[in-house]
Amino acid sequence: MNSELVWGASFFSGSLAQLVAKLSGLPAVVLLLVLGLVVGQAGLHLVQPETLGAGLEPLVGLLVSLVLFDGGLNLRLAGKQLQRTVIQLVLVRLVLGLGGGALLAHELAGLSWPLAWVFGAIALATGPTVITPMVRQMRLQGDLAQALEAEGLILEPTAAVLALLLLQLALGDLPSWQNVASLLLLRLGGGALLGALAGWLLVLVLERLPKDAAGLQLQVSLGMLFLVVAGTQTLLPEAGFPAAVMVGVVVGLRLDEQASQLDELIAQLAQLAITVLFPLLAADLSWAELSPLGWGGVACVFCLMLYRWVVVQCAGIGLSYLSWRDKLMLSWVAPRGIVTAAVASLFALELEAAEVPGAGALKGLVFLTILLTVVVQGFSAPLLAQKLGLVEPEAPSQAALDAAARLTAGLQQQPGGEQIGTLKAAE
Repeated sequence: MNSELVWGASFFSGSLAQLVAKLSGLPAVVLLLVLGLVVGQAGLHLVQPETLGAGLEPLVGLLVSLVLFDGGLNLRLAGKQLQRTVIQLVLVRLVLGLGGGALLAHELAGLSWPLAWVFGAIALATGPTVITPMVRQMRLQGDLAQALEAEGLILEPTAAVLALLLLQLALGDLPSWQNVASLLLLRLGGGALLGALAGWLLVLVLERLPKDAAGLQLQVSLGMLFLVVAGTQTLLPEAGFPAAVMVGVVVGLRLDEQASQLDELIAQLAQLAITVLFPLLAADLSWAELSPLGWGGVACVFCLMLYRWVVVQCAGIGLSYLSWRDKLMLSWVAPRGIVTAAVASLFALELEAAEVPGAGALKGLVFLTILLTVVVQGFSAPLLAQKLGLVEPEAPSQAALDAAARLTAGLQQQPGGEQIGTLKAAE
């Protein structure tokens, strides 16, 4: 299969999944994943991502950075309580989530300790590629939705950098854990700093463009974003993702009205990136990579999903702001997505090249985690949110508003309508 047909089939399968989700009300992320499996190596073999060669990895990185940039534009954590919630959740997950994920992968899935630590880091990422579509489709209440999206935006780039460093430790390229900690801070801090500088420059440029030049604003923004991500990746491997988040945060906080106009365009492109990337990366999964894990792999993933409840309970200590319903909802929504799949695929290739045993098992366990968390939580989270009363009321459609306006106008034109209008005006 040539590369044009691969991209065409990926776009079509992704758009078909979005269409079915819109018409049926089913979770879009679940359908994107399932269609990717159907058309890929686990199904009909219509889409074979390996035919894209080395060009797939940088393109995936740039498209993921677009999704992270979109998330950064919308990251406005209003109120100290919400900010404290996100900070505690991220810090506790970084410690307990890493250790717990590694322990479960070693004891239940049989990974060696070095690879189990790599899995624990990869599994930290609950990014906006799956969280954002899910919380928007089920209309989760604002603060909870913001907390989940902010957690993903912070931990997704952190997990990518940490997993790469732990991989280098497993391969012997780093001598000790102290090097992992120092390089993690350097790459996250360096990426965030470069992203903040790029965001500040982008703000200066956008402020001088005409407000009605939305197309030009979009082109300049994407040009700056992709340049800083690619440049940061060259200087500090995997630091392009935190840079992308910071560009979005700075632009969103500084531009206000223009940022909201720009975000409408960026959001559409980010949704398109999710639509094509999710089926494409899911198509790379084969059942041969999952079957050796057996029930131990399945048990590992389900225990990891339940273990998040413990993590959230620890993160919620001292937060009276969160009710037990909020904590239960936060505990259950943690699907893994595109960055997790991309990182696992890349690491498996590096481990196989270094002839490290267990590379296939690591990739299989990561994809099994994606598969089970997306499907199980994608179907159950909307029902749980409704049961707990954590769903925002649905806004009236424009058609309903127009019908109400016509009805009001018709009443006012009837005999006595003038008095009705007068009384309403007096009220």
